[in-house]
Amino acid sequence: MTPLIKVALQIGGGILVIFIIGLISHIVFNKLYKRNNGIHLKFFRSLIDVVLITISIYYILSFFDFTKDVSTVILQSSTLIIAIATFAAQQALSNVISGFSISITKPYNVGDKIKVLNGSNIIAEGIIMDVTIRHTVIRTFDGQSAIVPNNVMDNSVIVNTNYTANVGNFLEVEIAYDSDVDKACSIIKKLCIKHDLTLNEAKMKVLINRYTPNGVVLKTTVWTETLDDNFQACSDIRKQIIEEFAKNNIKIPYNTITISNMN
Repeated sequence: MTPLIKVALQIGGGILVIFIIGLISHIVFNKLYKRNNGIHLKFFRSLIDVVLITISIYYILSFFDFTKDVSTVILQSSTLIIAIATFAAQQALSNVISGFSISITKPYNVGDKIKVLNGSNIIAEGIIMDVTIRHTVIRTFDGQSAIVPNNVMDNSVIVNTNYTANVGNFLEVEIAYDSDVDKACSIIKKLCIKHDLTLNEAKMKVLINRYTPNGVVLKTTVWTETLDDNFQACSDIRKQIIEEFAKNNIKIPYNTITISNMN
């Protein structure tokens, strides 16, 4: 067996072993995803892929004399090289460290609806799709993908509608001053309680929030399990309120314009 064939077999065998390890890793993670599609699993799978690719490249280069000489020079100047590499890659390392922090603390998870705030600015808003060692992928509500570095995510305020068990959303309705306020409050309360998606109980309250030039604003909170359920429930209840108010002679005020002919 010639030295060239021997080296080729060694390289091929090593790459095959790394490939099998990567394949097993993907199979294991895919099974874990079915139980828990958490961001820590996404992050560590991405990290393992990067480590395996790095090992593969180093393994292949170790068989060539030129790369061995380069490795010797690098080792002899290791302190300087490490300092330069650390400075050059500080942004990338910051993203990796932030990725570790996010995967451990889990301020959000895959499938969560979040809003990323930096001060008063909204950096991104949408649904978490993936988390890698460098960035977080957010699918925005217009169908695009926002690729946000992990260090930005780690240093921003995350508004997560899925972080707590239930979601509450204010529901406001304005009625005319000559309408029956007690009856209007009773109708709103009844509709909120009986809706299939709501979690409202009999002890919920409908309160007078404020006065306006047109009437009285009534306010309550609609509680549901998820944000999507809340959107649907509030929409249904608003529609039912219009129908019930009309049956009970409760007026919802609105501005009108009268145009007169001066001729």
